[in-house]
Amino acid sequence: MARDELKVLNALDVAKTQLYHFTAIVIAGMGFFTDAYDLFCISLVTKLLGRIYYHVDGDLKPGTLPPGVAASVNGVAFVGTIAGQLFFGWLGDKMGRKRVYGMTLMIMVICSIASGLSFSDKPKSVMATLCFFRFWLGFGIGGDYPLSATIMSEYANKKTRGAFIAAVFAMQGFGILAGGIFAIIVSASFQSSFPAPTYEENPLASTVKQADYVWRIILMFGAIPAGMTYYWRMKMPETARYTALVAKNAKQAATDMSKVLQMEIDAEPEKVDEVTKKQFGLFSREFARRHGLHLLGTTSTWFLLDIAFYSSNLFQKDIFTNVGWLPPAKTMNAIHEVYKIARAQTLIALFSTVPGYWFTVAFIDKIGRFKIQLMGFFFMTVFMFSLAIPYDHWSQKGNRIGFVVLYSLTFFFSNFGPNATTFVVPAEIFPARLRSTCHGISAASGKAGAMVGAFGFLYASQSQDKTKTDKGYPAGIGMKNSLIVLGVVNALGLLFTFLVPESNGKSLEELSQENVEEEEPESRPQHSRTVPV
Repeated sequence: MARDELKVLNALDVAKTQLYHFTAIVIAGMGFFTDAYDLFCISLVTKLLGRIYYHVDGDLKPGTLPPGVAASVNGVAFVGTIAGQLFFGWLGDKMGRKRVYGMTLMIMVICSIASGLSFSDKPKSVMATLCFFRFWLGFGIGGDYPLSATIMSEYANKKTRGAFIAAVFAMQGFGILAGGIFAIIVSASFQSSFPAPTYEENPLASTVKQADYVWRIILMFGAIPAGMTYYWRMKMPETARYTALVAKNAKQAATDMSKVLQMEIDAEPEKVDEVTKKQFGLFSREFARRHGLHLLGTTSTWFLLDIAFYSSNLFQKDIFTNVGWLPPAKTMNAIHEVYKIARAQTLIALFSTVPGYWFTVAFIDKIGRFKIQLMGFFFMTVFMFSLAIPYDHWSQKGNRIGFVVLYSLTFFFSNFGPNATTFVVPAEIFPARLRSTCHGISAASGKAGAMVGAFGFLYASQSQDKTKTDKGYPAGIGMKNSLIVLGVVNALGLLFTFLVPESNGKSLEELSQENVEEEEPESRPQHSRTVPV
């Protein structure tokens, strides 16, 4: 039996879209802008790091990072992100969303700067220092996931809540785009100021000493957007749902939201006591009965999605080189290679990644989370198999544009699909006292998938066949098998989507069942279906 909802929460649910909604989107979204920039900018400079610190003389072979070093540089931030998501997700439910919100930004600012100050004469020391600070950078980024999602969901009205949360996450697309554009600007500036021959012409002279500044500037730039939003994060009031349902301070919740909504709201302390008198923990039977399958659904789908999403993002340069869209490394100098990689990734972000995010924003409250996620996984599966099965065809020089188009469509449907919905749904369906924790667990599961993608794809894609196609491009047996595996992963994500409930148009308390009175065991209905009919 449903209880009457608290007036302060009902006021939030039915509030018209106002300035504070957009303010919250910008404040929370700038964190995600920075998150994406910091996580993905490393893929722009790993080739450059190899040229600078692991130069190989002779046989016209540009220096590359050893597989173990490359895996560490690409994946260590994900290890930190997992730790941050679990820790700050739990802390956000214990101390409040606002109190720990600024901590994550300061960690990101400090570690972005420190990542670019990894000085030493020895390559191993530079890489070790870089990995150390990128771990802690990931730790701060990880905290941003559950806190930003939870804050936005608890501020939003139920009519457009999905669009607001998705808009916060969509700032990730602009972060990826900004990383590519900034890398283009920096590399073009250095290229014109310090021209150098190609590796083929002069291996030693192709990497000028000023190239060492390029990767440092690109990594350190991530501190700027994070620092710019710190003040505004500290000015945000605590969410009413945390204050009322977790901290049990009805008066403060009403006061804070009266200022935000510019209306008088009754505190209702007696009703808060009634709503919060019977609560269950994360490891209780009641949680397992009500939300066990939901948590399995959010963790599994996010895990599977990130295997495909992050492996595809981090190793775009390798895929594009294999199909001939990027020229061979030996035909470029070190800085020109950064420019070419950044330009390719920027084009993908501009024409597929960013539009995909905003298609979700536009349609998530119209067609629902479940349908978008199912559609996204379906098309990602189709396009991955379309790339993998006829891979020998795509690797021919004349067919590479078709490959790039299909590859771009996988990014479009990951963002107009599960990459957005796996972020939105965990912020809606769990109780307020466990919402940040459960979102952190779901997000950490996703980053575990990202680690699988980062490490697994790196090694799998290196098993290249030594033969050449008739057009001179590598056949890429390892890359083909990797794409087939990603197709299977997407198909599994489609199946696990059926464990995730539809949350469109319902209040957070209705979804989490916090407005439902406890019933006697014999009168409880059987577990309801989690799939909309």
